[in-house]
Amino acid sequence: MQLPVRKEGLALFSLLAVYLVAFECMIGYRLEHFLLVALCTGLYLNEPYGRKFLWAYSAFILYWIIWDGMKAFPNFEFARVHIRDLYEFEKHIFGVEVEGRMLTPNEWLALDASKGKDFLAGLFYINWVPVPLVFGFYLFVRRPYVFLQFAFCFLLANLIGFVGYYLYPAAPPWYVDHYGFDFDPSTPGNAAGLARFDAIVGAGVFEGLYAKSSNVFAAFPSLHAAYPLVVLIWGMKAGLRSVNLVFGIFALGIWWAAVYSGHHYVVDLLGGIVCALLAWVLLEWAHHRWPAYRNVLERYASLISFSAREQ
Repeated sequence: MQLPVRKEGLALFSLLAVYLVAFECMIGYRLEHFLLVALCTGLYLNEPYGRKFLWAYSAFILYWIIWDGMKAFPNFEFARVHIRDLYEFEKHIFGVEVEGRMLTPNEWLALDASKGKDFLAGLFYINWVPVPLVFGFYLFVRRPYVFLQFAFCFLLANLIGFVGYYLYPAAPPWYVDHYGFDFDPSTPGNAAGLARFDAIVGAGVFEGLYAKSSNVFAAFPSLHAAYPLVVLIWGMKAGLRSVNLVFGIFALGIWWAAVYSGHHYVVDLLGGIVCALLAWVLLEWAHHRWPAYRNVLERYASLISFSAREQ
């Protein structure tokens, strides 16, 4: 599977050059574009360990490139943005009646907000990507074959979610709270309830993250809901036992924080859960029914493995 070094390097650096040119044409250069190129170059030149890490995490790198590239193609240019209908549907299905008024779960949770809950929500939410990456690193070192299954599931869940963004553009709950039901395509990203976490810690953690949001109108499906479920599924597949209890708490915590902070409706969470489950089912089907897929996994695992034996 491994190409001769010269051809392999030429292919990689050609792709990095195309990446820079394409993103300059689409959205303009930013510091993180050059940092990604520098990271890939540094890892490739660090033979063998850095190179193995680069090939192993290529699915995560591809995810980030696609996510970042969506800034050039806002989903609201392809389909109508759902604001009022989604809000009303959420109330109809999951609404909570308070003093004769029907509230969405977001609105209901906001009635009992506190600094303790704000801090807890921020702690859960800030780890929505770090936890999958750290878990992935553990698998990469210990069980490369399982790692690749996890990485491919992570990538596929994202791709399914991205398709959902374009088929059903949707405003998050905070948009209704701040702007009502009128559509404004120039709306910037917003930390919403997570801004309270920023205020507690005295740093603009989430403010900075949401300022770089690829698309405000991409609340459905919630990939914040998908990621921890993918981790939990593969934690169970890897037989991590008690660690899976932590992963389960992590998933429930992020789901709660997503609603509490005003970033997602419960309906959004269900959409994200479907993305994770669908990705897992499809790849499990491929693994059991498609020998060519298993062959790719085996050869890829031997490429990134630090030992000759399969963990």
